[in-house]
Amino acid sequence: MLETISAETIYDGPIFDVRRDRVREDSTEYERDVIVHPGSAVVIPLFDDGTVALVRQYRHPAGKYLLEIPAGSLDSPDEDPLEGAKRELEEEIGFRAGKVTKLAEFYVSPGFLTEKMHVFVATDMVETQQNLDHDEFVEVIRIPLETAVKMARSGEIEDAKTIIGLTFLNSKL
Repeated sequence: MLETISAETIYDGPIFDVRRDRVREDSTEYERDVIVHPGSAVVIPLFDDGTVALVRQYRHPAGKYLLEIPAGSLDSPDEDPLEGAKRELEEEIGFRAGKVTKLAEFYVSPGFLTEKMHVFVATDMVETQQNLDHDEFVEVIRIPLETAVKMARSGEIEDAKTIIGLTFLNSKL
């Protein structure tokens, strides 16, 4: 039997919190530090010509620019991931979709992080206007889906959500 004995927030940040839990499993007690994150919406913009839009942006923890599918944190754990995906699509690449379909959901790193990513594909694209956050600097790159999948397989794309999303989408087509 698993029981959380106590939970204390030890860091309260703008994007995530850190909580220290005291847990009892059977007769053993132990502590776990948990990064608490509201979850993320991830969206693959698929255009009628078979291209997908990826964003190239600097990721400081990785120390380099990465090529990724558009994504962002949910505003709260209660936000509908579909609405988050639609928001991120327009904010990051400046498009709205006529249709958005869920492909997958997964925990990013359940050993220490509560974040669950919800992956969607967006089709029937209509151009609007990009609306980046003040600290977002992205370059939008459109490439054929087949090329993006090859880049994921070869290691040119190193971001896990992008590799997973492209693989799921490619298997559905």
